[in-house]
Amino acid sequence: MRLLAIDTSGPALSLALFDDSILLDQSHTVIGRGHAEQIIPAIAAMQGGGRADTILVGCGPGSFTGVRAGVAAAKALAFGWTGQVYGMSSLALIAAGIESDQTALIVAIEGGHGALFVQIFALPSLQSISEVQSLTPEEAAALSNLRCVAGSGAERLVAARGFGDVIAGEPVASQALMLPQGLRNWPPSPVYGRAPDAKAMA
Repeated sequence: MRLLAIDTSGPALSLALFDDSILLDQSHTVIGRGHAEQIIPAIAAMQGGGRADTILVGCGPGSFTGVRAGVAAAKALAFGWTGQVYGMSSLALIAAGIESDQTALIVAIEGGHGALFVQIFALPSLQSISEVQSLTPEEAAALSNLRCVAGSGAERLVAARGFGDVIAGEPVASQALMLPQGLRNWPPSPVYGRAPDAKAMA
């Protein structure tokens, strides 16, 4: 059974194609913006056009437009291929790429408006220890004394509390099968991490 993993929650367009647990093809390109325009051509360039029985897509939190582009593409392809689509935690995908002798780590990414999206994961199981939170660096600094901090917001969190090991991790689709089942069987819907900026009109 083929599985296509997609993550567009960060600057990279990250793709991986599996046959059961065997990695057949992968692509990881830092594009910054333009995920919506580039994701379908990138999938089409993969082995067999990237066609899969199941699609696993990163739901965030992360880039608002990037996450939406990935989820929309995954749903459309699953419909066209008569396949199944599930969501996965983009923060857990960052944790999956970290090699550490610690028993847990903090994943912190830039969340916009000066905030960080923060979540704690056990190692090496990658089970989530906390829920996703949107915090200022100072609030995140008070969350835990764990030394290992990974992600695009790691440097700001460590600077706010004055200690820790900064690891510049990012979501990489080829590590999707490392996630525990509970973090890769979500409904395929964006996880934004905070309330939307736009307010309903009175």
